[in-house]
Amino acid sequence: MRRRRIGAYGLCRDDDGRVLLTRSSKTADVAGIWQLPGDGVEHGEHPADALVREFTEETGLRVEIVEVRAVLAEVSRLGGPDTDVHTDRVVYEVRPIGGTLRAESDGSTDLAAWVSPAELTGLPLMPFTAELLGQPVTPLPEPPPGAVRRPLPPLPPDSGQRFAAYGLVTDPAGRVLLALIADGYPGAGSWHLPGGGTDHGEQPATGLLRELVEEAGQLGRVTGLIDVTHLHSPAARGPEGRPMNWHSVRAIYRVEVDVPTEARVTEAPGGSTAEAAWFPVGETAALPLTDVAVLALGRLGR
Repeated sequence: MRRRRIGAYGLCRDDDGRVLLTRSSKTADVAGIWQLPGDGVEHGEHPADALVREFTEETGLRVEIVEVRAVLAEVSRLGGPDTDVHTDRVVYEVRPIGGTLRAESDGSTDLAAWVSPAELTGLPLMPFTAELLGQPVTPLPEPPPGAVRRPLPPLPPDSGQRFAAYGLVTDPAGRVLLALIADGYPGAGSWHLPGGGTDHGEQPATGLLRELVEEAGQLGRVTGLIDVTHLHSPAARGPEGRPMNWHSVRAIYRVEVDVPTEARVTEAPGGSTAEAAWFPVGETAALPLTDVAVLALGRLGR
């Protein structure tokens, strides 16, 4: 069985260069592993809000977001021996603004501590935490036989949580690439950023470059992460043929196409993209744009 989940985490350093980490408790899937503070994003919740909430629950500290730092994905068997769990992890750089450091009570973590760079060596780290901190990445140990796993929450009926990657795509002439949403999909008739939902086991940036080929026939390269947004649509109507309670978390990247060609849709008929086109930036103001496209176009030149 395959499951998807989304998590939000905070990278917090003090003036001495130490990083704040939490240790998984005996009630966690794998005890004694250290990671950045944070956990799952609830249905309809912005990842930044989830991070602030989880950070306080696990460490006692109140924090504010400085910037989104990275988006990573990994697949594990922590949901059980017959369940592949794909987790998209949104990592924010944060700073403390109040509170007192303490351990979480009766939760999935049992200790919060400032860890120096020297102390990181040899510390058992979650793979995504090790990657972000420049430490060797090692697989998680298998839970011991008979270990009690935290059950994954059941999927609500007629609901879905989706992780997607989109690109603010430009060419050497300064044109921007947009995709027209097809009939039968939410936002039909609006011009959107190229991109879409990531596949199970796929890194967000990789999924975006795949979508760029499918929706516009372009080969691009990702040059940066702009932002992470979300959209909660309690009664979205799409190809399912009935209202669905959709929650989408969307990573927005900066992408450059060095050798642009005529934009054309290459995915199979019936997909979410009706057509794609290059536009001079000045012409985009007259187009019906999605909220993500408006946000991203506002970042051009920054």
